[in-house]
Amino acid sequence: MMGACDMISVYVRETLLQLWTPDDVRGRVNAVNRVFIGASNELGEFRAGVVAAWIGAVAAVVIGGAGTMGVAFFWSRWFPELRTARRLDGKG
Repeated sequence: MMGACDMISVYVRETLLQLWTPDDVRGRVNAVNRVFIGASNELGEFRAGVVAAWIGAVAAVVIGGAGTMGVAFFWSRWFPELRTARRLDGKG
């Protein structure tokens, strides 16, 4: 279930990135996006492994989930237009 939800969020993010980025900078924005996604995946796996080794797998998952929820909360406050978007074409 988590994987399916993650794929939906990836689909929405990638669609928004392509539709809302101006044509003249789309390639550069996409390149930076790919670098950050690749780096964040690797760093996230490393962090999860280290925390699980230190405090145990269950506690690492609970802390990671709480951290994810916290980031989502603050992100929705800092960028309310993403939270209120109802269409993927940026028109409403």
